[in-house]
Amino acid sequence: QVQLVESGGGLVQAGGSLRLSCAASGSIGSINGMGWYRQGPGKQREFVAYIFSSSRTNYGDSVKGRFTISRDNAENTVFLQMNDLKPEDTAVYYCQIALPMSYVWGQGTQVTVSS
Repeated sequence: QVQLVESGGGLVQAGGSLRLSCAASGSIGSINGMGWYRQGPGKQREFVAYIFSSSRTNYGDSVKGRFTISRDNAENTVFLQMNDLKPEDTAVYYCQIALPMSYVWGQGTQVTVSS
């Protein structure tokens, strides 16, 4: 069984920055990819960023140019550097890893951006 633990959320002013972390633990073989999703109040879950095993990355249109996803393979950890935050970025952010046979989700961390 694999578990993900997220950290780094908080309250920031518009234009500020936060760095989210997500560490995987448990019996892990290969990881095919790692990603971040978010869900604002009353909204559907939205794709934010993804990094594949090849190190190719992909971003949602709303965060391109502002967010950067990265990983530490040795520690099975994925990061999300969020710059130039906007009030519309306010959401619960969830990390995800893709294993050969399943997806695993983190518990979520709250990001609130004030104007």
